[in-house]
Amino acid sequence: MANNRGVVYTGPGKVEVQSIDYPKLSDPKGRKINHGVILRVVSTNICGSDQHMVRGRTTAPSGLVLGHEITGEVIEIGSDVETLAIGDLVSVPFNVACGRCRTCKEQHTGVCLSVNPSRAGGAYGYVDMGGWIGGQAEYVMVPYADFNLLRFPDKEQALSKIADLTCLSDILPTGYHGAVTAGVGPGSTVYIAGAGPVGLAAAASAQLLGAAVVIVGDVNPLRLVHAEKVGFHTVNLSLDASLGEQIAQILGTPEVDCAVDCVGFEARGHGHSGAQQEAPATVLNSLMEVTRAAGKIGIPGLYVTDDPGAVDQAAKRGSLSIRLGLGWAKSHSFHTGQTPVMKYNRALMQAILWDRIKVAEAVGVQVISLDEAPKGYEAFDAGAPKKFVIDPHGLLEKAA
Repeated sequence: MANNRGVVYTGPGKVEVQSIDYPKLSDPKGRKINHGVILRVVSTNICGSDQHMVRGRTTAPSGLVLGHEITGEVIEIGSDVETLAIGDLVSVPFNVACGRCRTCKEQHTGVCLSVNPSRAGGAYGYVDMGGWIGGQAEYVMVPYADFNLLRFPDKEQALSKIADLTCLSDILPTGYHGAVTAGVGPGSTVYIAGAGPVGLAAAASAQLLGAAVVIVGDVNPLRLVHAEKVGFHTVNLSLDASLGEQIAQILGTPEVDCAVDCVGFEARGHGHSGAQQEAPATVLNSLMEVTRAAGKIGIPGLYVTDDPGAVDQAAKRGSLSIRLGLGWAKSHSFHTGQTPVMKYNRALMQAILWDRIKVAEAVGVQVISLDEAPKGYEAFDAGAPKKFVIDPHGLLEKAA
């Protein structure tokens, strides 16, 4: 039996690289499946959603193998797989989806009804998402492979652009979904809350969609410097000036056409005195303030049903003090939930291959080894303006 190693959550603030089981063509209950494949992981990324678990802000159990952003090479195929071959290089949507249920057939693959017994929607290496083993590892199993996997048409070309293509598994479609559901289009003025990787992917997506002005806000000065460097306007939410006042300095008006929440439930309060005070509804409330009447707000930022580390009892149950009356009065539209990656990833792959978007530059991709993953988690948690991409077999280094 071949060896395998992966990044394992061992408790709040702790991850370790450990020996783990080599994947089998079986589901989380141990039942054999013939519709899956085993991948040699080419790249797998550290995500802000992983950090929520590692900080102890979810009910994730110790021993969970992390990783839902996966790109890999097919090395074993189940007997029912028809459209893939050994050696194919593929992107894995973070959504585990069956392709057979009502929601999958309607392209809502983020809420597949078949892959998770406890709720709609499944994902690799994530709490309450069906028990599918994560891909921050050397090898991983992907079920329903014909449906789920996006094969790159030219392997050599794909490897030359792998730093960009690795973002197709989650953050680029997620950022794009946020921009699309916010109604971004040619000539739009857009505010993106959060200068982390998803926020910057959303900002790059807004430009791809034709936005006239893209403004990114954060409290982290290093991330704001990076956002400016790659071509976005910025606002510093740790300053005493309000968000609307800072937007007005850029646009001449305190409102934007569209807004995207790329922060989620661990948001910090606005203003110098409250920059480090957690205020889980602050982003949503601020977006309603600065989005014009009849505007749209995309919410790809993560919100959870259970948050053991929340600031109050209501927030621990996912109940937040949202100014819904303000949104109602301004006739806002809100769109929430996991991104249905397959709805966008093929088109975004083409945008990368034909140099329409350079997402690796936008999000600050930095390649690290599997053994460096714990340090990558630590640096990302400290606010480094980077998207850490794990290279388990040294293949990205060779491609470079």
